[in-house]
Amino acid sequence: MQWYFLFFLVSGFCSILYEIIWLRIAMAQFGVTTAMVSLVIAAFMIGLGIGSWWAGTFSRKYATRLRFTALRLYALMELLIALSAICVPRQLLWGRELLLRTGGLSFSSHLYYVPAGIWLALTLVPWCACMGATFPLAMAAIGEDDDRGLQSVKSFSYLYVANLFGAATGAIIPLFLIELYGFRRTLHISAALNLLLAASAFLLSLFRKRAVVANSWCKKDAPPTASEFGSLSNRALLWVLFGTGLTSVGIEVVWVRLYTPSLGTVVYAFAAILALYLIAMDIGSWLYRRFGNSQTNLENGLLWMALGFYVLLSFLSADPRLRLHPIWRVIVGTAPFSCLVGFVTPAIVDRFSRGDPERAGRAYAINIVGCVLGPLISGFILLPLVGERLALCAFAAPWFLAGLKFRPAFRSTSHGLMRSRYLRGASVLLLASALIVFAAEGYDQQYEPREVRRDSTATVVALGSTRHNKRLLVNGVGITNLTPITKMMVHLPAAMLPHPPRRGLVICFGMGTSYLSMLSWGVPSTAVELVPSVPKFVTFFHPDARARLQSPFSHVVIDDGRFYLERSSEQFDVITIDPPPPVEAAGSSLLYSKEFYAIVRQHLTPEGILQQWLPPADPVVAAAVARALKESFPYVRVFHSIEGWGYHFLASATPIPSSSATEMAQKLPSDAARDLMEWGPASSPEEQFAMVLNREISLDGLIAQEPAVSAITDDRPVNEYFALRRLRDSGQSKIALAGNK
Repeated sequence: MQWYFLFFLVSGFCSILYEIIWLRIAMAQFGVTTAMVSLVIAAFMIGLGIGSWWAGTFSRKYATRLRFTALRLYALMELLIALSAICVPRQLLWGRELLLRTGGLSFSSHLYYVPAGIWLALTLVPWCACMGATFPLAMAAIGEDDDRGLQSVKSFSYLYVANLFGAATGAIIPLFLIELYGFRRTLHISAALNLLLAASAFLLSLFRKRAVVANSWCKKDAPPTASEFGSLSNRALLWVLFGTGLTSVGIEVVWVRLYTPSLGTVVYAFAAILALYLIAMDIGSWLYRRFGNSQTNLENGLLWMALGFYVLLSFLSADPRLRLHPIWRVIVGTAPFSCLVGFVTPAIVDRFSRGDPERAGRAYAINIVGCVLGPLISGFILLPLVGERLALCAFAAPWFLAGLKFRPAFRSTSHGLMRSRYLRGASVLLLASALIVFAAEGYDQQYEPREVRRDSTATVVALGSTRHNKRLLVNGVGITNLTPITKMMVHLPAAMLPHPPRRGLVICFGMGTSYLSMLSWGVPSTAVELVPSVPKFVTFFHPDARARLQSPFSHVVIDDGRFYLERSSEQFDVITIDPPPPVEAAGSSLLYSKEFYAIVRQHLTPEGILQQWLPPADPVVAAAVARALKESFPYVRVFHSIEGWGYHFLASATPIPSSSATEMAQKLPSDAARDLMEWGPASSPEEQFAMVLNREISLDGLIAQEPAVSAITDDRPVNEYFALRRLRDSGQSKIALAGNK
């Protein structure tokens, strides 16, 4: 049995690694949108479910006809999974190229998801089915060696504990591997581990004796009835499994919204939520293995009410009035629920299957169906319509109803003590839940005045009453404020053109300042924004914006900026990009990479200029962005901002004129001049431009600060993966400080 534990420990590690990297590669190829993330996760989970169901059925129907053991079938699955590490990135690239050749990328953003979703399914489902098949096949292999059925009865939970522990490590360790080696080489490391699993399982099969056909897992005995193992019917067990899958993955989406304000948007924040969730589930599964059995009391209504209460507990832990460290917020809010789900899920599967691979495969597949539907319901229905608080209530309510449904039957006075315990427990849980729902506050409630909008992508808050304190928060993270820097992002490149701009593009709408500056030039202008609710706040920040946005020159698109350019055939004289901060935000490198700049260059006119804004960043990130631009454009200039922080990178395929501040000011239309000077700080356009032109710095000087760093690419997102670098720099600083002392 120890061999199987090791197999599933490594397999769980690899499966989470694949999910993380495949999702990122798919976003780079098809767009960073919520719909795309949902399609990838859905395809991944559907493949797991199909594989689990198929392998369980296959094990029962063909076990006696096979000339080789179930363990060798398991080895074959691991071999195929290893091949997926090499094939999937290529398949995703082929899919993008196919859509480009067939005109698929010219479809509207909604229609695009049909061919893209089909290709994602064709790519991921078969490989993920191999992953899902490993559970039933390993259970069958255990059954082959277990003549007396002592181990196979709880074999699912045994493998489940190992798989969860491996998955928890797979949520963290790959982040360091990606920083060191990039996405593709990290996939190759995972492929090597799968090959090692395949070889080990095959060698182990050579030293095993195949048990007799009469083993419990391949007999066609009638399944255990409810009366044998409790009052829950088999149908009820499957419904509960479906519910735990739907709730656990559905509230993960809510957790991201709840904890992003305190954790931030870096990849390590999302990894922390996932890892803590998996660790808590693994602890629950271990507790079941240690103290539970197939007759564990699942009929206790308080158990299911506790599950509902723990769903709501996360809203309390996220209350900004509680002075908790961000990690402790996540632990308090997610660990109790995850631990209980980790306990009941293997308990239900063990009771339903009794070691039968076919029944275990069916049960696990139904759990996965819930895992597929949970995030879709949460992200596209509950969060946009009712917000985080009521979304959690919607997930918790069925478990309170289940608690009432499975209350003890009090038929005699001898049940008085049992009745009293149940009523006290239920009353406490219901009262505590009501207090959380009505007393706890969301992060947005700490701000006054405020306006809040929600959509499938984010919760957006606009707050403040004056220019100096107005802010825009997306999922609790400050995105921008009203600053002359965002105006200069447009006026600087537009005034440097040898001719007035004819068409402009702003990627990332934010408060709308840069886009309104582009419109002030009186040219057709397009703004692309990922979050649907963000542009709706433009009048909150700019009361006169409505009339300007109604201009025939104005075109606002809700889309991923890179994805939009991939589908567009337009060319622009000015393209300005202001990625949402911080510069380390997950997915931000897709707007700083060489691959993205290659796309941008195709959409610039021959003399067009790209303005790339980079917020304050460590020298490694600044050098990596500078190198990516230098390797993508023959002409690049760099300026410190008007307020002295951050960088304006200007890049073009032709020499960028060295115009004086006076010459640039003379090119401004009257509306553009008024827009430039609206917030100062200088007293004239000439002085305003001079404040930036006098702060030009050397591109090669930026790169020389970290000459060994490579350019940001889709495969090596230097800005997003930084933990080892920060640890190294911290260690060097401590050594230097000790030396000075």
